Amino acid sequence: MLISARPSAVEPIEFESRTTTKDSTLRRRSRLSTPAPHVAVALLTLLAAASPAGEAVAAEAHRSPPNVLLVSVDTLRADHLSGYGYERETSPEIDRLLATGARFDAARTVEPLTSPAVASMITSLYPHEHGSTRNGVGVRPGLPSLARELDERGYQTAAFIANWTIRDKMSNLGEHFQLYEEVLTRKRWFGLVAGEATAADVNEAVVAWLDEHAGRRRPFFAWVHYVEPHSPYEYQGEVAVRLGLGDRSRVTRTDRYDTEVAFVDHYVGQLMRRIADDEALAGNTLVVFTSDHGESLGEHGYWGHGKKLYEPGLHIPLAFHWPGKVRAQQVTAPASILDVPPTVLGLLGLPVPEGYRGYDWSGVLTAGATPPAERTLWFQAHKGAVVDHADSARSRLDGLIGFAMIDGTTKEIVKPDRKLHELFDLSRDPEETKNLNGDGFQPSERLRGWMEAVEKGLKAVGDLPIRDLDEEEIEKLRSLGYID
Repeated sequence: MLISARPSAVEPIEFESRTTTKDSTLRRRSRLSTPAPHVAVALLTLLAAASPAGEAVAAEAHRSPPNVLLVSVDTLRADHLSGYGYERETSPEIDRLLATGARFDAARTVEPLTSPAVASMITSLYPHEHGSTRNGVGVRPGLPSLARELDERGYQTAAFIANWTIRDKMSNLGEHFQLYEEVLTRKRWFGLVAGEATAADVNEAVVAWLDEHAGRRRPFFAWVHYVEPHSPYEYQGEVAVRLGLGDRSRVTRTDRYDTEVAFVDHYVGQLMRRIADDEALAGNTLVVFTSDHGESLGEHGYWGHGKKLYEPGLHIPLAFHWPGKVRAQQVTAPASILDVPPTVLGLLGLPVPEGYRGYDWSGVLTAGATPPAERTLWFQAHKGAVVDHADSARSRLDGLIGFAMIDGTTKEIVKPDRKLHELFDLSRDPEETKNLNGDGFQPSERLRGWMEAVEKGLKAVGDLPIRDLDEEEIEKLRSLGYID
């Protein structure tokens, strides 16, 4: 892994023995970027020369630095995409991305909750390090991130988000982007709650931005986050027939979830065609596709996400697509949402900051390097949202409810408050139905080390202030299922 000359903002882990809209609610938060286009190219060329790709990357950077498009779909579990083997053809558009790029079969989020997960996707830090452990709890100010790394190298950076819980006011992610566009155009939740958007709304905003900057000399990094298929799963009738669904009155909750997947798939495809039809973008845009977390659809008696650390909530799709650069392949080695920033930087031939926790897959994706033979993945779970901030110093720590680790095919889950300790062999029991631990409570030494590291990190960020939510915001979080 290449090391940045800039010191890390995070200490090592200590463990391991446009714009008006229908409701006028689209918000733009913009700031100026300082590097000029020629500076961007020079920096890319200089830094690339020190990378493993060497002169080839330097020459490519001198010619035209590539764009980066990060597409994340909220609450999308990998096993409900037809490209991952689902029996329904829910995702023909996404499947094309998966088939023509590098598809990861064993990618997982670090926490099955939107704000912590997307913050980890942008910063390559664990939730107890970046500070956003719960919805309504923002990240620490001044953190390094993928957006900032590219900003410093002359990229235009923009985010288009359609989930109310990651507004800049609640997540503090806006400071990482020159433009943080909150596409909150509709009352999506059965007309009761404002502050969401459809995938069509998101595409309208993204395409307008692309058109506005057509012919740009500077490369861009754009993050696009769709809210479907987040609950309550709406029945998308226009795709239901294709999925073999007829009478609306007889569809199940899972059926509705699948129509939402097919709905957002259509608009992901629409955005990909916009890129492919632009000669300036086609072939020179690295596309990353993923989800913030999965969704439990009744497994283990649970609907939703955030509170359980079983596979339905953790397993996510992940793919890198860059024609002529990234080889079409299936990667079976374990991957993490933390890997997005270092892998993007590695593919661009740029150094990876020392503080990043993810793995740089660029050598595997472009040169056929051998994936890491052994890798342990770590997870944490917190309560859905903070409501009472009277003791903000305790809000992060008190919200901690679970820990997990995956080492090879072995998965260990601990919920200390409930004295729950589970052990599964995922190779023989992928649905996690047979607890090999019995009724005892004796976390392994390695997992205890992880628990201590998380608790120590939460205490370190516990004195950071947490903004009080007003009554309307509390009701919105309750309607989303984040407050009991």
